[in-house]
Formats: sequence, C-alpha cells, structure tokens
Amino acid sequence: MFPLGLMAALLPLVTIHLSLFFSLYQGHLEVCNPYWVSCHSVSATGRHGVAYFVFKGGMICAMSFLAVFWLINNVWLRQRVGYSGRSLVWLGGIASVALVVYTLSLGHSGGAFYILRRAGVVTYLGLTFIAQSILSYHLSRHPDHTMALAGKRLLRFCLSVLGIALFTLVLDGLPMINYEPLEDMVEWILVVLLNIHALVVVSLWRREKLTLRLVAGSG
Repeated sequence: MFPLGLMAALLPLVTIHLSLFFSLYQGHLEVCNPYWVSCHSVSATGRHGVAYFVFKGGMICAMSFLAVFWLINNVWLRQRVGYSGRSLVWLGGIASVALVVYTLSLGHSGGAFYILRRAGVVTYLGLTFIAQSILSYHLSRHPDHTMALAGKRLLRFCLSVLGIALFTLVLDGLPMINYEPLEDMVEWILVVLLNIHALVVVSLWRREKLTLRLVAGSG
C-alpha cells in the first residue's frame, strides 16, 4: 500500500514542478520562484509545449491514484475506529473528477473553459481539505495512543491550512492591498500543504503495515 500512497501524494507535486521546468526550459515562461510574489500560477505551467502533455498525463494519472487513496482511507478508518460513513470515498472521488475537468480544460481559451478551470480547482481544493479534516478527526480517536496523537497533529495542521486560506480571503477583500501578486504564490503553497498531509497519512499506513486484500465474492 505504501508505494501506491506515495504515488497519490507525490505525483501531483512532481507533475507541476516538471511542467514548470519544461515551460521555463522552452521559454514559454519567465524564470521566477513560484513560491514568491509575482510569479506564475500552477495552471500556467501546463499550457504550452511539452509541459502541456506532461501536465495532462501526470495529473490524470495522479487523480486516479487519489481516488483509490481515499477509498483505502475509508476502509482503514472503518477497520480501526469503526467509521461507518462513505464520505471519504465520495469527497475524494468528486475531488479527483473535478481536477481532471480542470486539467482537460487547461490550455483552451474561452469563458466556458475558464469557468471549468476555476470550478475544478476550487472544488478539488475544498473537497480535499474537507476529506483531510474528516480523516484527521477520526484518526485522533484511534485506540492506539501514538496514532491518535498523529491524528490530533494532522487536525491542527488542517486548522492551520484553513487559517491561511481565510487570511488570504481577508487580504483579497481589503481595498488597500493588491492581492493579485500574492494569489499565485498562495495557490502553490496550498497545493504543497495538501500533499504534505497526504504524505503524513501514507507514513501512518506504513507504520500500521496497512495491506490491501482482494476477496472474491461467493456465487
């Protein structure tokens, strides 16, 4: 399970940074630090040249892994803490589809494609955050003290991410502050933070030696 989890957590990051590299190398974007002000958005890295294909191929594969990642987490919580819901499956599945829509509409002009991109990325970020918060909360109720402590730390991490998102909304609403140069930087940071959460979860899989068994149905 650990390699599959790593793919779900790392492939999005590898894809966007590799797309940035190709866009810079081929001269489609000016060289700058995406984690600083007045640079490029995540979507800008996958619009031209080789990066166009790298971004689409990498992100579609990543979202397939992500959907499975949330399915496994749902089963994991059911086995460890008696979680009876299926919200992680639905949230993770819809988030994955939303980012696939965003990815496929990237590089196309027009108002409809812009709406698809915005709706896709906002849906992905929002639902992924909600799924991570649910997972963290239920992990904090794990019968093993070490796992419960890890869940509480992940929950605090989610609250920190929420605080950053709310703070940027406040900045965006203040007329005396030009938020536009900060917007792309915040997007990169939020994407990295969401994937850091996934990496920590995968490390907990490894700690519990989580395995997947396929059981054939009778009849």
